[in-house]
Amino acid sequence: MIKKIFVAIFLIFNLLIILYLISPVPQLVDLPHSIRSQEPGDTIELKNVSAYYTNLSRTEVINFYKANLNGPFRIQLNHPPEKSKDIIRDTIQSYYLEEFVFPFKESVFINGYEWANDVFTKPEKRIVNKLLYENKEYSAKITIKTIPTNLPRRLITFVVSEIGLITIFYLYRQVFFKKNK
Repeated sequence: MIKKIFVAIFLIFNLLIILYLISPVPQLVDLPHSIRSQEPGDTIELKNVSAYYTNLSRTEVINFYKANLNGPFRIQLNHPPEKSKDIIRDTIQSYYLEEFVFPFKESVFINGYEWANDVFTKPEKRIVNKLLYENKEYSAKITIKTIPTNLPRRLITFVVSEIGLITIFYLYRQVFFKKNK
């Protein structure tokens, strides 16, 4: 009886995870009150990258994406700004780098550069980093990079992870019960 209940719970759990894995990820929408950059490296030159010039603050940008990237199991991470050179491109300026992770599905990186808060430039020299685009001044440039996965990869990763966890559980059980005998 207990084995049947365990098998039923296991099947229901797997069905729910598979439904999660095949469901679409939230679509990225354009940042409001911003202008989409057409500069090299901000469009098709880099895969899955887009950038915006804006006067929105970091809090406003992150809250906007937090509201628009809803989904079960979403995890928000804050990375050091230097990491943006490895993730997006090696010449990017950065003040903050945040990531929204949808486990087994996709990651969305949000890199923000606010010239007035540039910690790598002395305050009196920051004015040379002022953001001008199409003859208008902006306080920030936001660069978004998505790292998606395809459905077969999601399912394979889940199955391999599940097999690994089950194997570890059974090995642990064998070792634990052998010591008690």
